[in-house]
Amino acid sequence: MARKKIIAGNWKMNKTPSETVKFIGELKPLVANDDVEVVLCVPAISIIPAIEAAKESNICIGAQCMHFEESGAYTGETSPAMLKDAGVKYVIVGHSERRVYFAVTDEIVNKKVKKAFEHDLIPIICCGETLTQRQQGITIDHIRQQIKISLLDVSAQNAKKAVIAYEPIWAIGTGKVATAEAAEEVCKAIRECIGEMYDQDTAEAIRILYGGSVTVDSAPELFSQPDIDGGLVGGASLKLDFGKIVNYKK
Repeated sequence: MARKKIIAGNWKMNKTPSETVKFIGELKPLVANDDVEVVLCVPAISIIPAIEAAKESNICIGAQCMHFEESGAYTGETSPAMLKDAGVKYVIVGHSERRVYFAVTDEIVNKKVKKAFEHDLIPIICCGETLTQRQQGITIDHIRQQIKISLLDVSAQNAKKAVIAYEPIWAIGTGKVATAEAAEEVCKAIRECIGEMYDQDTAEAIRILYGGSVTVDSAPELFSQPDIDGGLVGGASLKLDFGKIVNYKK
């Protein structure tokens, strides 16, 4: 069975709730495509208005982060139960910006992944290397470590539902895009790692995205690679041209 593509937008800290509602209203007809899953990961304050705005469309709303505890004294955090109750389907876990600015480790990512599955949320697990790591030839080793720790004690049944987003840190927001061949090499290595951890069925089921300055121009070649199942799109998802990325085949 062919894996259904996912085109996910990560809005980061952009767009107010009112801007979000207006934008989604304009975007809905532009992303009407049953061949792909369309996800917008919006700031926490905009999740509920985004879900309302996306009704009667093929747009799913995701969250950009989530705490691994059910509730408690964690000022500023959002629990998985809150996200599920709001109508969220996907949650980004372990984005490089969360790792760099907010000290999220692979072990914390693992806690969040397991908690997401407890609440029937689909984690989009981010991994990626710095420019130094790439230059030193340790990209694959680094990515494998991130994947193995992130999925520690996660069942094959749940792993099949997970989404992995490979985002080379040196390409995020820089305008630099990994060549399709380089992106495919890492995504193939991720699938092979999943196969080693679980089995071939799990490896074939899991969806792997590429992220890092994805554009209308780069999307078709990237998304046509055998082991790349779509994209986690940053800046380009804030513009109506995101519809062209979603419809990259047309």
